[in-house]
Amino acid sequence: MSQPKSSLQQIFDTHVQALALTLRRRSVGRYRFVAGRFLTYLHTAFPQVRRLSQLRRDPHLLGWFRCLCEQDPPIGNVTRGYHLVELRRLFQDMAANGHAIQPGLILREDIPPVPHYLPRALSPEDDRALIEELQRTDDMYANALLLTRATGLRISECIHLPLDCLRQLGPDQWALHVPLGKLYTERLVPADDGVRRLVDRILALRALAPPAQLARSEAFLLPRWGRRNPLYGILYNTLMDAANRAGCSCHVTPHQLRHTFASEMIRLGVSLPALVQLLGHRNINMTMRYVEVTQQDLQREFHMARQNAAERHITPQLVLPRAPSPALSDLPGVRQALAATRHLMEMYRRQVGDEKTRRKLQRLDKRLRTVAGELDRLTPPQK
Repeated sequence: MSQPKSSLQQIFDTHVQALALTLRRRSVGRYRFVAGRFLTYLHTAFPQVRRLSQLRRDPHLLGWFRCLCEQDPPIGNVTRGYHLVELRRLFQDMAANGHAIQPGLILREDIPPVPHYLPRALSPEDDRALIEELQRTDDMYANALLLTRATGLRISECIHLPLDCLRQLGPDQWALHVPLGKLYTERLVPADDGVRRLVDRILALRALAPPAQLARSEAFLLPRWGRRNPLYGILYNTLMDAANRAGCSCHVTPHQLRHTFASEMIRLGVSLPALVQLLGHRNINMTMRYVEVTQQDLQREFHMARQNAAERHITPQLVLPRAPSPALSDLPGVRQALAATRHLMEMYRRQVGDEKTRRKLQRLDKRLRTVAGELDRLTPPQK
């Protein structure tokens, strides 16, 4: 007896559940939401579609694209892009598992472009004022924000730092151990004396927290409050209050501290490959979204490069032919004097900046070459 065919809802649920083996709960929730949204549209607009093999790009998928664009309130390009990428991933998984589904239901060009925003690094004045204000505040959360600024951590990574996050790698070599984060990677961020002092200060302030709070936070550097962790909100409000007291010229968010760290590292000479590792990114394209290169930076880098080029490519000093002895007033002596003259003219031409003068010297050298050729054809008289 043949098994009953699964409904579209069951097929989508099965593949979304399979993603739970490799993705986080939040990511799986997004896939489930997108699948449900697409199936709701499909059942409303095309109730006759009951199998994957019936799906067509036109009208089913193109109709859903239009539906997303006509939502009220409207959906931004970023959200629509996520919807299309996630649904395309589900279609690809279904096809790979043997379901009869047409290829090319969602094409790359269907995904809307993502807005490209400039890096949001703080200005040097705002950065300096904010750091001074956080240092004056000097509570556990202000020091945690200073730690994110000094290391470029994501705020979520700072919240989940382990109690023993500071590791000694060798004599006078320390690093901050950042556990698995947003991109499923862990890393070691170099820690100087300033970073180590911040960690020590947080540990000292942490010891003053209520025992009940510490009992729930034995493994973490920053203590937790209750079952639902409000640490992000506490850090966000601490940063807002400090920015207001410091008189910052713009609205400051925790992630801007990470942008500011990245831009500072570039100005201090850290290479892009090294910065990728410091920030915990997968590629340089992600890092470039964080780095602010100002016109002042461009001018400085350009002039340094030109200065280095001028030092490396010095005009070669050719060996000057030996001047003929006054006694050698014969044909070989004349040829040697002519060669020495051409050499001096060429060295002079390379130092002249005026292009018109350089061309004149080239024409004179051509004449001297002609004279040298005529001398080569001369035969000394027989005695």
